[in-house]
Amino acid sequence: MTKSALIGLVAQQLKLSRKDAATAVDAVFESIAHSLEAGRRVELRGFGSFGLKERSERTGRNPKTGESVPVEAKRVLFFKTGMALRKRVDTLDKPPSTSSQSNAS
Repeated sequence: MTKSALIGLVAQQLKLSRKDAATAVDAVFESIAHSLEAGRRVELRGFGSFGLKERSERTGRNPKTGESVPVEAKRVLFFKTGMALRKRVDTLDKPPSTSSQSNAS
């Protein structure tokens, strides 16, 4: 789903104009971003949580040359699904395997 599609759904479900729905969606995204910038975790009960993890400095490898390359410490964003969302997704019908479709032709 794209941001535009999300705005359309919010507008439809809440009977808002697209402009008002876009303002609401942008406000939610901006609030999440500000909390993460401040180093705070964002928890949306039943949906999931956003947070930051500290990655320490390490030595990596250049895949072309195999040469050791220093990788600086950094913060990485993560999303962990909430229990309710996880249960909803787990109960979905499994799509057919792509390997069985390609073998059938």
